[in-house]
Amino acid sequence: MTIIFSRSNALQNPSSQPHSHLHEVGPAADSAAHPHVHDPESLRRIVNRLARIEGHIRGIKTMVQESRPCPDVLVQVAAVRGALDRVARIILDEHLTECIGRAAEDGNIEAEIAELKAALDRFLP
Repeated sequence: MTIIFSRSNALQNPSSQPHSHLHEVGPAADSAAHPHVHDPESLRRIVNRLARIEGHIRGIKTMVQESRPCPDVLVQVAAVRGALDRVARIILDEHLTECIGRAAEDGNIEAEIAELKAALDRFLP
C-alpha cells in the first residue's frame, strides 16, 4: 500500500478548506486512487500531538546522552508509546467515521476495507 500526501495550507490556516490527499490501494501500478478529505482542525490537533511526541523523544535522547538512570528513561519511552497509540487511535477513529463512510457512499467500500486491513496488519503486533 502506498499513501501519497499532498500538503495544503490547512495546517497554517485552520479556516481554509479541508485538507485532501490521495491513497493508492495495492501495488502502485495496479491501484485506483481515491481522494481523502480531512478536517483542518483535526489535522492540526494530530500534527500538534506528533510535535509534542517529537519533543518528548528529543528529551529521551538527551536523557540517554546524560546517562540518566535506565528506569527513568524507560518510563519516558513508555509515555511516548502511549502517546503514539493515542494518535493512532484518533487517526483510526477518523478513518472509520469519515473515510469508510465516504467510501460506502461512493460504492468503494471493499477497496477501503482492504486498505484498512492491510494497514492494521502492519500496525498491530
